[in-house]
Amino acid sequence: MATLKDIIHVIARPLEFASRSGGATIKDFGGFISKQVTEALGQHVRPADVEADLLHLAQLLADYERLSPDVRVQRVAEARAVMSRLEHAAEAPPPPRHRLWEYPMQYVRGVGPKKAEALARWGIRTMEDAVWTLPWRYEDRSQVRSIRTLVPGETAVVAATVEVAALKTTRYQRKKLVEVTVSDPTGSLHLIWFNQPYVADAFQVGRRVMLYGQAKPRNGRWTELQMENPLFELDAGGAVASRSLTHMGRIVPIYHGRETKTRGMVSDRFRAIMKIVIDEYADGAVDDLPQEMVRRLQLMDFNRALRHLHFPPAGANLEALDRGVTLAHRRLVFEDFLLLELALGRKREEVKREPRVLTYDLGHQLPDRLVKALPFRLTAAQSRVLGDIRRDLGGAHPMNRLVQGDVGSGKTIVALLAMLHAVGSGYQAALMAPTEILADQHYLTLRQLLEPLGISSVLLAGGRGVKNRKDALRSVAEGEARIVIGTHALIQQKVRFQHLALVVVDEQHKFGVLQRAILKEKGYDPDVLVMTATPIPRTLALTVYGDLDVSVIDAMPPGRTPIRTLLFSDGQRSRAYRVITDELTHGRQAYIVFPLVEDSEKVDLQAAITEAGRLRAVFPRWTVGLLHGRMKSPEKDAVMRDFKDGRIHILVSTTVIEVGIDVPNAGVMLIEHADRFGLAQLHQLRGRVGRGRHQSYCLLMAPARLTEEGRRRLEALVKSHDGFVIAEEDLRIRGPGEFFGTRQWGPADLRVANLIRDASILEQAREEAASLLHKDPDLARPEHVELGRALDRRWRDKLHLARVS
Repeated sequence: MATLKDIIHVIARPLEFASRSGGATIKDFGGFISKQVTEALGQHVRPADVEADLLHLAQLLADYERLSPDVRVQRVAEARAVMSRLEHAAEAPPPPRHRLWEYPMQYVRGVGPKKAEALARWGIRTMEDAVWTLPWRYEDRSQVRSIRTLVPGETAVVAATVEVAALKTTRYQRKKLVEVTVSDPTGSLHLIWFNQPYVADAFQVGRRVMLYGQAKPRNGRWTELQMENPLFELDAGGAVASRSLTHMGRIVPIYHGRETKTRGMVSDRFRAIMKIVIDEYADGAVDDLPQEMVRRLQLMDFNRALRHLHFPPAGANLEALDRGVTLAHRRLVFEDFLLLELALGRKREEVKREPRVLTYDLGHQLPDRLVKALPFRLTAAQSRVLGDIRRDLGGAHPMNRLVQGDVGSGKTIVALLAMLHAVGSGYQAALMAPTEILADQHYLTLRQLLEPLGISSVLLAGGRGVKNRKDALRSVAEGEARIVIGTHALIQQKVRFQHLALVVVDEQHKFGVLQRAILKEKGYDPDVLVMTATPIPRTLALTVYGDLDVSVIDAMPPGRTPIRTLLFSDGQRSRAYRVITDELTHGRQAYIVFPLVEDSEKVDLQAAITEAGRLRAVFPRWTVGLLHGRMKSPEKDAVMRDFKDGRIHILVSTTVIEVGIDVPNAGVMLIEHADRFGLAQLHQLRGRVGRGRHQSYCLLMAPARLTEEGRRRLEALVKSHDGFVIAEEDLRIRGPGEFFGTRQWGPADLRVANLIRDASILEQAREEAASLLHKDPDLARPEHVELGRALDRRWRDKLHLARVS
């Protein structure tokens, strides 16, 4: 690649010719200069003032052929002055290389210990953290207005001179006011600040100032205008130039303020800090990506991308900046995804390198005996997934597989058949569920299937009594219990397995990665099968579960009638109750579900209890039961048993029934305050009905006035029964952060990338990561060293925790 010095030399000769030509036409002169400037801007390290001069040079000569001879002469003279500065810059030594991760924020000019502490609470400890903290939007404050053109009610930027400045105290309540009058050649403007006496010290008569605020009539007179509490920036000396300004006269970055968490580190203060970081360190910031990759993929230079994102140049596309789709955004998004995909690729390779310790007898008859005893035939999708599992268990490395399947697709029977392979080989298997109710449900369901096969199972959950718990722990430790079912109680220190071979984790998004890792360590490097009924589009599944092999049960058991989903407003409650009454009259049962939000758990719980009492009066002919998470285990067991056996006709519940409850006779579910649920959660709840052969109903009760997002969410559920379609819509509505939740590692740790908006860049990053790991698995080549260090910084700790999935 040509150096900046080479390119300036190439430009200088035709520019000298244009100077001597006296304004004569030179064919494609502007295009030639533009091409050379573009190449110069693509270099690795380039000071900010050099970039500004290069852009100015291209702008001066862009329309050269269309100008009059006199204007051409003037433009060429200006261009030669710019060239003189560029020639001087080309001779200067390159800026020092800055490893931003080694520079604590405390040592940035003007920060110090207290501000550094505030920034650390924001997750910004080093300059690397700072430059990856991008603005969430931008404001165009580059258009400076004269005072005479200001319109009341309009927000504008004004450049003016201070005429009068005074600090006053009000007669009543003794409040401080700062009053300033400024002027420009077109008129004067009154400024006022309330309870900010320190502002007075900044304004000296005769000083130039830039102001940003809303113009308002003064004292009710439209002929005089004022601004209240405007933002301002003082000229450091001489004319106000956008290059020296931080808050005015340019496209301004707006950062998220964090007043409550960082005690006052608001956007303006952080912007001032970022201006220093970018001006003093961005030019020499070490680029993690290999330069060959940057050139081949036509990515923007890292240093240039940082300047464009934090302090965009004049004329930048404001809409593209706000949407996060500029070339500068693409550069950082690509690196964000590349590091994630490299991390996931490393984990996949790590799992594949683990030797298999356990040997399975895959010819054992236990799974076949269960299949023959089932009152239904496995679907082709279930058989296909079982084939995947059998190949894993017979392979050279431990299984690390995710099974995705929509609500009611038959994941549990697949998991049980997998566990029977372990039991038939002389080992134990464990099934871990997110809630006690789901663990109870699994235990009751599996025990009925296991007892005819002569296989002992045990339930480990809280609230079972001291003696029962001791007996259960003994049977697990001695190997008498071949299949162990429980909640997080399975990972407590007192639980010891004799020979744990297979771990099944149900609804894994309910668990933290660390909990799964602890459970994995209880066996001899056991095989891991993760199940989820939260469908995720395949493109995203490859990222979210990138270190797992993925199988999908994509067909429902035959005989299932699609659930009819109906949306009601509060004013239509009687119609919803009529549907419930009709179902009860025909001998079926109903759920009525209330939301449970952590911040208002007691209030919501009380609402469910109160409503259960009211509903007994609404449905006097039928028995109404109540189920919630604060009930003791024996109470919950008794309620669920009574509901399953038909002694309870209407079950009022909080969201503890979200997953796993299987009562085929339940034909209708009413979800109160449906707008307070996520779309995926609503789909899970709906899956509690429709398990028999009769037509089932899901009734969504919501306020008449819904937000646009709330209405889209509920209408999506009414229109579709396909969990993957619903998942796509949920991602579009809420975005990946909300969809996956804060506990899910991966998407929440992406710094600037968005899994939906940047899907095409994700695919490109995945391909590049695969190619890199194939050529240089340890990223040990000289050109990959910085990338390897960045990977270590970003994912080392999380990869250690993410070992299971």
